[in-house]
Amino acid sequence: MSVLFVTGTGTEIGKTVTTAAIAAAALAEGRSVAVLKPAQTGVAADEMGDAAEVARLAGAVTTAELARYPDPLAPATAAQRAGRPPVHPHEIADAAAKLAASHDLVLVEGAGGLLVRFDADGNTLADAARLAKAPVLVVAQAGLGTLNTTALTALALRAYGLHCPGVVIGNWPAAPDLASRCNLADLPAAAEAPLLGLIPEGSGALPPSAFRTAARQWLAPELWGAGPLRLPS
Repeated sequence: MSVLFVTGTGTEIGKTVTTAAIAAAALAEGRSVAVLKPAQTGVAADEMGDAAEVARLAGAVTTAELARYPDPLAPATAAQRAGRPPVHPHEIADAAAKLAASHDLVLVEGAGGLLVRFDADGNTLADAARLAKAPVLVVAQAGLGTLNTTALTALALRAYGLHCPGVVIGNWPAAPDLASRCNLADLPAAAEAPLLGLIPEGSGALPPSAFRTAARQWLAPELWGAGPLRLPS
């Protein structure tokens, strides 16, 4: 697994912090890591983007960004409004392949959900992952409603012929409600893939040193975690 795409069941659910945790865990295992953000939206030219945030939290990763658009919108719409060229799937796949030639692991973080449009032709992160022949990790919410969005994302992945190695809950609450606790068992069935991580809420606010120390405890060995994933009782 030299290239791993990271998508979400929606926006603002913890994709960037999850990507940082995986990067930190892989670095701790001695892997060289690159992080590719194909389209960064909603961030000005002089502001920190998601790839830079991953580097801040995880440590010595190579970062790459193919395009940046100021409006916080889907990449295709943001590119159009900015009057700038969109990012096409072959550009994402080519950039990932170039990074993979010199790194053990390349993490490609999408924008929003799997089927958010990147260009006027309707191409999505799924199209890029298919060109790259890479698996796609799903980051999901913890609570009510996540089973449906996770199942729909997994269904779309299968329709594209893409492999999903598992699901990570990107923002596990400190005081989980009944739905969140039940979803620990139900999410693998919805995704038809194992639960590979629980990232505690607020993890992105930790000092980087504490984040890097804790990251491997949040992830299963398939994502370079320290041991079997410990689920809350």
